Amino acid sequence: MGGPWSTSREKTYKKTTSSALKGAIQLGIGYTVGNLTSKPDRDVLMQDFYVVESVFLPSEGSNLTPAHHYPDFRFKTYAPLAFRYFRDLFGIKPDDYLYSLVNEPLIELTNPGASGSLFYLTSDDEFIIKTVQHKEAKFLQRLLPGYYMNLNQNPRTLLPKFYGLYCIQSGGINIRLVVMNNVLPRSVKMHYKYDLKGSTYKRRASRKEREKTCPTYKDLDFQDMHEEGLYFDAETYNNLMKTLQRDCRVLESFKIMDYSLLLGVHVLDQSQREGGELGQAGGDGRRPVGQRVLYSTAMESIQGDGKAAETLTNDDTMGGIPAKTHKEEKLFIFLGIIDILQSYRFIKKLEHSWKALVYDGDSVSVHRPGFYASRFLKFMSTRVFRKTQRKSAVSDTLRRLFVSQNLNDYHKCTCHFSIILNMSLSKLPLASDDLNHSLLFFMVY
Repeated sequence: MGGPWSTSREKTYKKTTSSALKGAIQLGIGYTVGNLTSKPDRDVLMQDFYVVESVFLPSEGSNLTPAHHYPDFRFKTYAPLAFRYFRDLFGIKPDDYLYSLVNEPLIELTNPGASGSLFYLTSDDEFIIKTVQHKEAKFLQRLLPGYYMNLNQNPRTLLPKFYGLYCIQSGGINIRLVVMNNVLPRSVKMHYKYDLKGSTYKRRASRKEREKTCPTYKDLDFQDMHEEGLYFDAETYNNLMKTLQRDCRVLESFKIMDYSLLLGVHVLDQSQREGGELGQAGGDGRRPVGQRVLYSTAMESIQGDGKAAETLTNDDTMGGIPAKTHKEEKLFIFLGIIDILQSYRFIKKLEHSWKALVYDGDSVSVHRPGFYASRFLKFMSTRVFRKTQRKSAVSDTLRRLFVSQNLNDYHKCTCHFSIILNMSLSKLPLASDDLNHSLLFFMVY
């Protein structure tokens, strides 16, 4: 898959045109998933994580593979039985997986990061295919047994959900690919998009990035644009932070750092002013009837076990998490942890040591996993996500009375005071602050 695959104008990756790469991906996955259906279901064994299956797909075709108009290539599938288990865990049937990845055209996305990877989105908005480096693919292979254990215990997670790991070989070139869940649905307009690490060192979007139609902003940008943070009701905030804390513990146990929180913000009020509706932006917003990946939306990923997913996830919200700004603007939040295939090895330790000599060591993004997780969580829980404070109606009324300063309010105050005393004597629930405020107000008057 070398020179013959390249053209002068089309985007290339490792001298391979994007169209040729998409064609090889669909041919390879079509063969390997179809072949896997003939293997009986069974428990996943430790050796299954290290199995690599390979098939040769010549352009003229063979007894096992169809003919195609690309150069000959070999397609490798890593841990096929383990990944089949992961797909089953999330309710992905083989036919639906094939429909998403093979039957419909893949949509190429502009690269949201600096990795140089190619990203493809399936037409139904469910899956992302990303090219990864050799070291990232190797790290994912080593991660699989622990990843398997974590998903068994907790399928509700904001960590990436990996559905397949593959490699295309041709002309001495290896292109490794991972299939993951899609965090930001294309059918929902993201008015703001952020890549957050909890770091301040060079964490501002570049001028080139800001010129894009839908730029990806960073930590310092978020602080400038949402100084007060994003507000959630108490239950949602607690569920969100509990999920993030659990996920960060998992990442720390694997010595993983330099990950990000990908955050998409849909402003409902702005969308209505623009005449759009949720589920209509960026494509037709359609989903195949048979396809519904479990725990795939933001809301499903943070829900406790006591709530049925369908109660909070529907076509009106697209699985977004309801939130508000400090100005009471209504939002839907879409989020997930990304870029976890980075282990804290020697090169990263060296990078942090060098940066720490020049800059504040606690502000750089590359850090030891334990500190990285703590800083990440602190930033998310205090600067990004905030809990809506419930205000007592009695306290608010008395506060308004206190400002009024007229005789009529004096009589109202005495009435409120007697009501409060009656409530407390009858053992009705009343915040102590309300009683204190009422007593103070009565004494002042």
